[in-house]
Formats: sequence, structure tokens, C-alpha cells
Amino acid sequence: MPRLARPAAGASPSDRRPLRGSGLRGHLSPPPPLGFRGCGPRGGGRAQGGGDEGALGSREPPSHAPCLAGPRSPSTMSAAWIPVLGLGVCLLLLLPEPAGSDGAVPIAITCFTRGLDIRKEKADVLCPGGCSLEEFSVFGNIVYASVSSICGAAVHRGVISNSGGPVRIYSLPGRENYSSVVANGIQSQTLSRWSASFTVTKGKSGTQEATGQAVSTARPPTGKRLKKTPEKKTGNKDCKADIAFLIDGSFNIGQRRFNLQKNFVGKVALMLGIGTEGPHVGLVQASEHPKIEFYLKNFTSPKDVLFAIKEVGFRGGNSNTGKALKHTAQKFFTADTGVRRGIPKVVVVFIDGWPSDDIEEAGIVAREFGVNVFIVSVAKPIPEELGMVQDVAFIDKAVCRNNGFFSYHMPNWFGTTKYVKPLVQKLCSHEQMMCSKTCYNSVNIAFLIDGSSSVGDSNFHLMLEFVSNIAKTFEISDIGAKIAAVQFTYDQRTEFSFTDYSTKENVLAVIRNIRYMSGGTATGDAISFTVRNVFGPVRDSPNKNFLVIVTDGQSYDDVRGPAAAAHDAGITIFSVGVAWAPLDDLKDMASKPKESHAFFTREFTGLEPIVSDVIRGICRDFLESQQ
Repeated sequence: MPRLARPAAGASPSDRRPLRGSGLRGHLSPPPPLGFRGCGPRGGGRAQGGGDEGALGSREPPSHAPCLAGPRSPSTMSAAWIPVLGLGVCLLLLLPEPAGSDGAVPIAITCFTRGLDIRKEKADVLCPGGCSLEEFSVFGNIVYASVSSICGAAVHRGVISNSGGPVRIYSLPGRENYSSVVANGIQSQTLSRWSASFTVTKGKSGTQEATGQAVSTARPPTGKRLKKTPEKKTGNKDCKADIAFLIDGSFNIGQRRFNLQKNFVGKVALMLGIGTEGPHVGLVQASEHPKIEFYLKNFTSPKDVLFAIKEVGFRGGNSNTGKALKHTAQKFFTADTGVRRGIPKVVVVFIDGWPSDDIEEAGIVAREFGVNVFIVSVAKPIPEELGMVQDVAFIDKAVCRNNGFFSYHMPNWFGTTKYVKPLVQKLCSHEQMMCSKTCYNSVNIAFLIDGSSSVGDSNFHLMLEFVSNIAKTFEISDIGAKIAAVQFTYDQRTEFSFTDYSTKENVLAVIRNIRYMSGGTATGDAISFTVRNVFGPVRDSPNKNFLVIVTDGQSYDDVRGPAAAAHDAGITIFSVGVAWAPLDDLKDMASKPKESHAFFTREFTGLEPIVSDVIRGICRDFLESQQ
């Protein structure tokens, strides 16, 4: 399978510098001054081998064409020649090579030319004016990753203003931890590692004539870059996801299959439709120790992502996939690294063979952080190898849900193109991302149920049915929504707490079996009891807290103070009154706005229509808290 390929040192075919050295000079006379010249040398400058045509088959220029004013010494200017054939005339385009002297002519570049496009240790370039600061892609500070825009880096460092000007660029070795700094209107980005770097200083101006079309045509045309701009800005709007590709970099996979794996990941990234309004991707390598290669915010165009994937080197070591998955769930998806609110977080884990460590715990941690884990397994262990696998069911225990959707298998790394589209379709099915944080799986809901004598046994069961219908809507699990219930009269009784039951079936069964207490009504004391004893133990929970109070009469104590204390503790209260419950009490207990958090019905049978109102209110408040 072909690897992700690009020209040497990162240049695209249109970015290649002209051939230098003996490749052409051996067939030409000493170089003429800068500019366009006919391919056939004049005077005694005939190509070696005789004949009336030069080695490039061109005719001698007409007599009025500029001729050699005298050879220049190679020590004064080294040059590069490009044969250009158009309209029946063969021309040579001569580019100067900056030699650090005062006479060096800067090469005209575009706003988008990157450090990796200049394949020299030192070069003088000329940046155009009027480049949009938002278009610059800059990684680092003072020392910049070679994928950065040269002109953007020069503006960032203060070498030139946005009006352009001459810049001298120096090539440097690659490094790790390029920093993010705001300078001169440009926010540079962090980058964990890159293979080459550069820095910039003030350049020296050449003559105006030397910076004309003859030089600039050797650089990538501006129009070609601009065609990529809409892709960078938009992307596939129908596929919104923040995706970390966790690739296998262990000795299990080896160098050759590692490269095939990168090729496959590149194809997936390309088909996703990466863009600012589409999916964002990053990459982590699992080996002896996990390594975040680049984050979500580092690249927002497919071309840059492909280059970044290509630059990732093979690390080797044990396949500690569990360690890498846990690290990714905890460290990769943060606001600082580019994660977006309301966008599903996804980790695509590639496993060649089987992991060397425990992956089940890592899967639990990922689910706790709202990360959807996909496992792409390649070359599953054969029966003779199963004895070396710690847990043969490692895939089922690591994925977001063991329902077949989050697991994907390929027999080997050869001929994988047909597997790209089905995987992309899965990754873009955001409605299937069950591990993403939603109002249905990221809330703690406590029910405070009135068990006073005025309710009666039959109406009490209608209240329990009301509670059950709300509870069963939510995704109750050890890492999802949690439910608790307290019954009160003058006293309070915790029927079950948030940590007692972690399945919906158990919670609903316990609610059905709650025994009716009977007694007086002290709602204020019950609120204080619930805040202290039910919500207190989960005060550090990432879930949002809700309290639903169901009562049928007036409280014998104050409700305003305890309710205000609950609000201050971050608990949103919905009050539901029946029969003789005073509206003033209901409003005093409810969160703001009161009209959407307080409900009343004259009959217990009227509780059923309120179920949907409370559920919608919980989801509305949850979404507002995520803004």
C-alpha cells in the first residue's frame, strides 16, 4: 500500500525549488545576469556536443534579446536554472541563491509559504503586504515549526509588519514543545513535536526589478493556496466530532505495519472533512509510554493533518494501550487543547494484536470523562496466542458500549481502503455517541417525596409512579445519571442514595417498593436534610444536581431559607404541588425563573402530564449550564 507521500522536506510538487548543480550547468555556458534568457547561448556559448541547439533543444534568441554582459563568478552568485517552454519559445528562469552578501536578491514568496518550502540553511525572502493575520498558521515562538508560515512567523516576531518586507530565514533542527504566544496580533499555536524548525530575522532588500515575476513564479501560486481556504474554514458540517486517533506504536506492529497504519489513518482523516466547523482531529501514539503527537487545535485543514501524520515517528516498546487510553481521556480533551463544548469526544484506538496492559480500567475512565471509545482491531490473536492475552474480552470492556457499534475489525493492514468509509460513517454518527455528556447521562436527581397523612396510600403510589416515570427517562449507570429518593413527614428517611444503585432496573424496583410513612409535613427540614446527607457526598461529582420536591400540603416550618441554601449549593429545585399545596411555598422553593420550575395540579392524577415538563426543564437547565 502506498504511504502518505509528499516531496522531500515537505514541499509539494509545485513547491519544488529548481534543479541546482551540474545537472544543467554542465550543458550551459557561464550563467547570464538575472532575468529571462534564450536557451541557446550566444557567441561562443554553444552547448557541449556541437550543433546549433543547446542541450534543451532551444534556438538561439533573436538579436534584439538581451545577451550576456559577461560571466559572473560562481563565488559571487550561485544560481538555479528552470527550463520554461511556452508559446514555442524556450526560456530559462534564473533564481538567485542568497549568499549573505549585500547584493543578494530576496525571493518573493506568498503569505502561505511555509518554512519547509524553503530547502536551504539560509535564505532571503520577500513577504508581500496585506496578508490576513487570521490566515497565518504559526507554531512556536522565536523558534517555529517548519510547517509555520514564514511571513506569519516574521510578523509574530516583529521582524516585519503586515505591510510585508524582506525576511531572512535560518533552518534549524526539529524539536519538542513549541510554545503558544500572542504577539503582534497573531496567536501562535502549541505543537508537541516537529521534524524541522526555523527562525527569522530582518532581511536585506534587493533591487525592485529583482523581485518581479521572474522570481515569484518559482513559488507556489497564491491562487492555489487560496483554493484551500474554504476547506480550512468550514469542513464537513454534518460531521461534528473531536477525535483522537490512538495509534499503535509498539513492537507488536513493527515499523512497516506502523507506516501502513499511518496511511490508513490519513485516509480516514481526509474523508472526515476536517475544518473549523467540521471534525477536528489529533493523534496519540501508544507504546511503552503514551505520546500526544498533536492536539485538536493544531491543524484544521486536511493537508496539514496529513503532513503531521506523515511526520510521526515509530517509538517501539510494549503496547500499553490501556495506559495510553487513560492518558488520552484525562489529558487530551481539554479547553486548552481545542476541545469544543457540545461536540462529541471520540477516541479511535488501533490495536494490532492485543494490549500488553489492562484496558478495562482505562475504558471506565474514558466513559467517566464522557469520551466515546472505538476499538479498531487488526489481526486478532489466533488460538495459539490467546494464552498470552490478559483478557480475551478486552474490546468489549474498553468500548463506550458493548453493542457492536463501537468495535471495528480489519484482517490486516493491506487493502484497507474499503474499510475507510464505513469507519467514517460511524465516527460521524453523533446521535450514536452514547458516552458523550448529555442531560440524560450527566445529572444527579434526588426526589423529595411527601409521606404525610393527607396524601393517603393510593395517592402515594401515584406519586411513586410520577417519580418512576421521570427516573426511567435517564441513562442511569455508574458513570451516567444517578437517582436518589428521600421520604419526609416530620422526620426524614433516605430511601436510597446516589451511590446505592447503578442500574435503571434496580432504581425503578426500589422506587416501587417504597413504604408509605404517614405523619406531619416539615418540608423545610427535609430540604436541609437532603442537601446535607444526599447531595453532600457527591459535591465533587461532574454531574449537575437537581432536586424534585413533590408535596400535597402546607409545610409547618419555613421553606424559604433551606431552599435558598440549596440554590447556593448549586442545586436546581423543581417544586410540584398537589391539592392543598400553597402556591407561595412552591414558588419560594423553586429555582428561577419560578414559572418554569414550579408546577401545580389539583388532583394526583394530574401528575402524569407534568412528567414531560420536568424532564424538559432538567435538560434545558443542563444545556444552559454547559454554555
